[in-house]
Amino acid sequence: MTYAPLTIQNAQVLLPSGELASRDVAIAAGKITAVGTRLELPANIQTINGSGLTLLPGVIDPHVHFREPGLEQREALLTETSACAKGGVTSFLAMPNTLPHTTTQTDLIGQLAIAADTSLVNYSFFVGATSEKLDSLHQAEPPCGIKIFIGATHGPHSLDTAEALEPIFETGDCLIAAQVEQQPETDLARIEMALRLAKKHQRRLHLLQLANGDEAELLRRDKPSWVTAEVTPQHLLFEMSAYEKIGTLAQVEPPLKSVRDRELLWQALLDGIIDFIATSHTSYPLKEREQSHSDAPLRMPGVETALPLMLTQAKENRCTIAQVSHWMSTAVAQAYQIPAKGLIEPGYDADLVLVDLSTYRPVRREELKTKCGWSPFEGWKLTGWPVVTIVGGQIVYDRGNINTAVRGKALQFGS
Repeated sequence: MTYAPLTIQNAQVLLPSGELASRDVAIAAGKITAVGTRLELPANIQTINGSGLTLLPGVIDPHVHFREPGLEQREALLTETSACAKGGVTSFLAMPNTLPHTTTQTDLIGQLAIAADTSLVNYSFFVGATSEKLDSLHQAEPPCGIKIFIGATHGPHSLDTAEALEPIFETGDCLIAAQVEQQPETDLARIEMALRLAKKHQRRLHLLQLANGDEAELLRRDKPSWVTAEVTPQHLLFEMSAYEKIGTLAQVEPPLKSVRDRELLWQALLDGIIDFIATSHTSYPLKEREQSHSDAPLRMPGVETALPLMLTQAKENRCTIAQVSHWMSTAVAQAYQIPAKGLIEPGYDADLVLVDLSTYRPVRREELKTKCGWSPFEGWKLTGWPVVTIVGGQIVYDRGNINTAVRGKALQFGS
């Protein structure tokens, strides 16, 4: 499909310096071609009026659990990426929690084919490590990384000892994304084990979903330059009392703890100890979530609300708009070496989100695009809601409307 050039006029644009300034942004062939004032543009160019709005780089969510193939009764990639578009998420990195689980090159090729046909935003997929399939793991070419789950008693990519993990760390050079089973008596020891292996083999390690202050303080004391970490909005913002209206959320994974934990996580994020924000988005129908005693209560949808949640924090002076964009776009592109994403400047991909920072609106269930149709943040009054989302120069979301003809592209990695 061919898309005409377009320009966004008179928006407050987040420049690479971190400054917000009134600019026009010209786009052609999926790229930003000019950023400035009084740009000379063709008379017939498509325009978006950005007056009163703020233009940011599109969000790159580095940790989602999308359920196709195999679990389409919960959510399909089309509906999940519709939610991404509404939330200003223009790229995602998905974990291997599908059916079958993505643990081989064949599985990965199948995932990429589904995404090429149906994803409205840019995409990449992790491959899950298993002790039974190490040979196929090392032969695979996962585009974003290898997922390991340290200490879990479930799942195909669950490992718990240094002996089991060592073959993964010592072979290859692909990024390893590690999630630790959250148990107070062992979680720090498991993170320390992953750090030891990363240092021993000089292996790029990313720690998924930090959950408490002790983990953040451990990284403050001992975090090599090639190790990164993430935190979710829920672990920065939720109090345990917030779960009462969602039933079984006392079992949230990772578990939410005290005010001290939230404050230490916030401080680590502000200090650069934690590198970026991720959602760990997972979609379950609310009825299934309330009735199930399996892992259904452990996760929640988040791609539609993460950006306004964090921009609301910026408006409340907990952080700045530039920091939010860095944590949710620029830093992810840098850490994963995704070229031409995460900044608004000529030559970069036109993955952009135009947000309204002057209006507060509550999270409403009936406005959500996810198939599951609920949010743990229902009723929260937020600002920074996306008005227009652009993927590769194509308008995929415009004031409540989704353009399902848009297709994202497979993310590329490397300097």
